[in-house]
Amino acid sequence: MSKRIISVFVIVCLILIGCEDTDIGMATQAGIDAVRAATLDDEEVVRLALEVSSQSDLKHTVAPPDNDYAKRLQQLTGDHYQVQGHAFNYKVYLSPNINAFAMADGTIRIYSGLMDMLDDGELLFVAGHEMGHVVKKHIKKKIMIAYAGSAVRKAVASQQNQAGEIARSGIGAIAENLLNAQFSQQEEREADDFGILFLKGEGRDMQPAISALMKLATLGNKHSFLSSHPAPEARAKRLRENGLAPQQIEDPSLLKRIVDWLLGFWPFEKNI
Repeated sequence: MSKRIISVFVIVCLILIGCEDTDIGMATQAGIDAVRAATLDDEEVVRLALEVSSQSDLKHTVAPPDNDYAKRLQQLTGDHYQVQGHAFNYKVYLSPNINAFAMADGTIRIYSGLMDMLDDGELLFVAGHEMGHVVKKHIKKKIMIAYAGSAVRKAVASQQNQAGEIARSGIGAIAENLLNAQFSQQEEREADDFGILFLKGEGRDMQPAISALMKLATLGNKHSFLSSHPAPEARAKRLRENGLAPQQIEDPSLLKRIVDWLLGFWPFEKNI
């Protein structure tokens, strides 16, 4: 996102501060989040990722090393803690939910519900896919979306009116926004390709990637995992038909991704 676009957020926030019915503290915080989105560097990305992953670990039951799920994951990932200059740490959340996520600091968390759904080859692909999001630096864009989206919502929430009250009631932590922001189609392709190369490095073909994606497709589009990892059926078809043949699609702009994300989470009618 260009600094010119982010400056629009800042200007809006400053205008709001000058309005009679504006919560100055909330409007100021909106401006701060907008600036953070514009000036985000790799060090800040890693710092925030570490904070979010630590908070997430506290909210979940992490499988101890002697747990069967933890042992299974360790057997599959082995010593893959350093890949292309990135250090990874893998843990299992003991939860029936079907989910997995990666953070920019190398954190990879896989829910036991997802492990129950997948065989070893499929699970290895998922681990490689999540590693791909880290290596390809996709998380940084999600953090920018989370900060910029937070800025817009706080700007609305700063207004002392009905719309502001509704927006304030729906404001979540940056961590929540970050985990819910969707990857683009191109980012998903890049992560899928990384996952396949990870499989091949373990002496496997790409079939587990295809079968894993087809299993995930059965969850339905409204499932939380697919809200951040879209179109598994289309991704499986692409792999069946083209394998790792180079493909490049034009992603929507970061501004459009922010707008689409806001509309998906906006706590009141879209025409307000």
